[in-house]
Amino acid sequence: MPHPSPWQHHRSSSIADDIDFEIKGQELQFLEIELDPGESAVAEAGALVWKDAAVDMTTVFGDGSGGQGAGFMGKLLGAGRRLVTGESLFTTVFTHQGHGKARVAFASPTPGAILPLRLGDLGGRLICQKDSFLAAAKGVSIGIHFQKRVLTGLFGGEGFIMQKLEGDGWVFVQMGGTVVERTLSAGEELHVDTGCLAAMTDTVDFDLVTAGGVKSVLFGGEGLFFARLRGPGKVWIQSLPFSRLAGRMLAAAGSRGGQNRGEGSILGGLGDFVGGNN
Repeated sequence: MPHPSPWQHHRSSSIADDIDFEIKGQELQFLEIELDPGESAVAEAGALVWKDAAVDMTTVFGDGSGGQGAGFMGKLLGAGRRLVTGESLFTTVFTHQGHGKARVAFASPTPGAILPLRLGDLGGRLICQKDSFLAAAKGVSIGIHFQKRVLTGLFGGEGFIMQKLEGDGWVFVQMGGTVVERTLSAGEELHVDTGCLAAMTDTVDFDLVTAGGVKSVLFGGEGLFFARLRGPGKVWIQSLPFSRLAGRMLAAAGSRGGQNRGEGSILGGLGDFVGGNN
């Protein structure tokens, strides 16, 4: 019997909020979710690629997890949590209103991987970078996770304010570059660049450790601190966080907006003139 692919799933009628999905592509992936009549998926505003006509699209305030019975203050609190983590105040709910099967597809805005995770298999909670959430089965709550230690709060950067995804259904998180999953045993430690830490279960202890001596800090180029992760629990590491990609792009663009086509020229400004860049 062939091993099931982690990039696709067929729903089980015995599991609540279970959905069919398939993740397609390699470096620039997109997620395709198949909905039965009445089923819903929720996604970040702007993540839609395409949908069947029978899928109704509704923009909601907050993360959509409270349902129609949630009061205004509950919706306002959910929207505020999303705003703090850098997301839009709104999410979009896609509901199949017709008959048979219908599909809707979402894509990550950056190169990398879309990782499918069932929260019920992870203790009902996942901690991830603040811009990781892409889509989920309706009912998943998006909250805030603050690292508790003072040092982390002062110097944690990307790892200080993180998203907290709670529920028991499927979530789809976007990660940059290649993704590696590590399972840490109790007491086992792993040091990771704070930006490369994509997600972790809430049983993992997060702290900061210094990158090394004065020479490493001044000339190493790795930053002052690493994220120290201590098990037990699971950790997902991304090889290319968007902040690193954006930093390299800005550095390459330079002060003239990337018009220099001869970056390696030893002639400098004269090389620009000869090469037709001026």
